[in-house]
Amino acid sequence: MKKKRFSEEQIVRMLRQAETTNQTVAQVCKTHGICENTWYRWKKKFGQMEVPDVRRLRELEKQNSRLKRLVAERDLEIDAMREVIKGNF
Repeated sequence: MKKKRFSEEQIVRMLRQAETTNQTVAQVCKTHGICENTWYRWKKKFGQMEVPDVRRLRELEKQNSRLKRLVAERDLEIDAMREVIKGNF
């Protein structure tokens, strides 16, 4: 998997810095070494967030993936028990 150059916190700080300064998007992108497409993608995802919000989002995504994995395991166990009950093992 490709390693990310910037953390979510760094991205949010870049977005906030660009809003407070009088630089154009092209200037900010050139300063940080990113393309404008990346900038607009980040703005779409993290536009209204602050650093604590990003941390909370990351925690919720981890918790969500853990819960999905638990549900998938439970469904597999239920299917296995149904097969055992039917006697088709």
